[in-house]
Amino acid sequence: MPTIMPKSELVRRAFAYLQEERKHDPGKSLPSLLDEAGMRFNLTPVDAEALERLLRSEQKLN
Repeated sequence: MPTIMPKSELVRRAFAYLQEERKHDPGKSLPSLLDEAGMRFNLTPVDAEALERLLRSEQKLN
């Protein structure tokens, strides 16, 4: 029986996944990475937007 995971945990895992993917392929576009993460972690559109905002704020800090 599959385990139901809280949405916040999915977003955290998606964020970690995106960080790793960006290390391996820094030239890959953000929209492409977000699409992959959305499908891989079954994110809702609201979760995907939150993830995008988080990534963009991280880019501003670096």
